[in-house]
Amino acid sequence: MSPPIALPETFARAVAGLRSVATRPEIVMEEVGAPKRLAPFAFALSATVLRDDDEVATGRLILLHDPAGHEAWQGVLRLVSYVTADLESDLAADPLLPGVGWTWLTDALEAQDAGHRALGGTVTQTMSTRFGDLAGPPATGDIEIRASWTPLDDNLAPHLHAWCTLLASTAGLPPPGVTALADRRPATTG
Repeated sequence: MSPPIALPETFARAVAGLRSVATRPEIVMEEVGAPKRLAPFAFALSATVLRDDDEVATGRLILLHDPAGHEAWQGVLRLVSYVTADLESDLAADPLLPGVGWTWLTDALEAQDAGHRALGGTVTQTMSTRFGDLAGPPATGDIEIRASWTPLDDNLAPHLHAWCTLLASTAGLPPPGVTALADRRPATTG
């Protein structure tokens, strides 16, 4: 049996920071297997966003670490994000949606003071209409946000908070502590 591999201190601190974050109750997070070929060290989280017990968005956040550094990353750590959510068809057809989706990410990083560089990614919107034997519900849509960025240090808690904010925005959740009007329950009289 081979001895365990010692993790680089930077990577170990970064993973500890990710593990330390408590998320809002609608976001269920778990550690999952990370891709092995992208960097010498990797760690991954998967998230599901629930609204009224329905899955409305999912995501994956992968931490990559190359102690030798990576020119394209402009650093030794890299965060890779994938978020997808179902949307109402009128929202999914909005030509401004990709720009809004990208702003959800950049605003979240800024609001959480998640210092970063080399940010890049894509926002994809799709519409689906069922026909024939699959005919059924009206047209549906979704948004997919893929992005990666290099954190300025190994304190990744602000980055995970920003990623959770992105998940919540993509899923259409109100900010923490705010009740959406559609979620308000009528007062009972009696």
